[in-house]
Amino acid sequence: MGKKTQPPLLLLLFLSGLVHCSATFVFWTANVEISFVNSYNETEEKYCECGLYGRNSLRKRAFGIVTLPVGDPKGCGPDPVYDRNETLPPWIALVKRGNCTFGEKINAAKRLGAAAVVVYNVDGSGNSTTHMAHSDADEIVAIMIGNTQGMEIVRLVKNGIDVQMIISEGVAHGPWMDTYWLYFLSIAFFIVTAASIAYFVFISANRLYNMSMSKRNEKRLKSEAKKAIKRLQVRTLKRGDEETSSDSSMCAVCIESYKVGDVVTVLTCDHIFHKTCIEPWLLERRTCPMCKCDILKALGVEDDRKESFSSESPPDVTVITVTGDALYEVPLTDPGSLDPERQQHRYDNRAFEEDSEAARG
Repeated sequence: MGKKTQPPLLLLLFLSGLVHCSATFVFWTANVEISFVNSYNETEEKYCECGLYGRNSLRKRAFGIVTLPVGDPKGCGPDPVYDRNETLPPWIALVKRGNCTFGEKINAAKRLGAAAVVVYNVDGSGNSTTHMAHSDADEIVAIMIGNTQGMEIVRLVKNGIDVQMIISEGVAHGPWMDTYWLYFLSIAFFIVTAASIAYFVFISANRLYNMSMSKRNEKRLKSEAKKAIKRLQVRTLKRGDEETSSDSSMCAVCIESYKVGDVVTVLTCDHIFHKTCIEPWLLERRTCPMCKCDILKALGVEDDRKESFSSESPPDVTVITVTGDALYEVPLTDPGSLDPERQQHRYDNRAFEEDSEAARG
């Protein structure tokens, strides 16, 4: 049974692995909104879907005042990297890509209480971004933006302008995020699951059916064995019998010598055994322990059972035949019978013939 269920299970595992692998190619964009007061004392707001969440980032909303690293714009090196050491008011670290890993940059800001970390790309990359991997720095919002957007915010902050930033979740992108692919994978998953369950139910039902049939057959054979055992010759050993006078004569079931007064059963093959020993054996195996003679076949118990079915004659069936002017009843079980009493059942057929001629006319 284990080997038979391998193909559906392997297909199910393949689809599950396919869905899992496809998730690694999915990336989520981030909406970036900034607001600041310009030189005309007016609040200016800018919004774009220009961020990209890191692979290990929390995908949730974050907001705060944009804060640059002290000295090195890439946010690498020992603490303190930022002129902050608290979470209130909320602040967001803005660092440049390079010099150290993404995880080191993110952890440096996270230790000082940053609400989120924004990494902008290297010079000359325009607005392009990459999917950051930072498995050693999770449980914080971390996104990447293009170099152009990043440098614009850096200039504002360096000019002494407080820039408020809000990061919110965008949409998912990737080769497997097409709606039709999702429908296909979902339907395929449910089909394979349903097929596996149906296959398991079928195999289980088949095994239960076979077990039931085996039990019924075993019960029938035991019943026939009981009938056969009743037909076997039973003797009580007496003094002077060959079996009691020889020490070499013993019951092959219990391996004990025969004694005067023992009740023995003689099988159809002329082998004898203690009655109490051989009857349980015959009920289970129905053969002689020594020569494997089948007592059911030897005594004709199976043949009697078959004959009992074949000897049952079908019930008398009367067939009405049309011959000439009259209808006769002919019994199916005795079609050649000329019993005059059975031939007396005649029916007037003239009305039927007149109706037929009228229809043809």
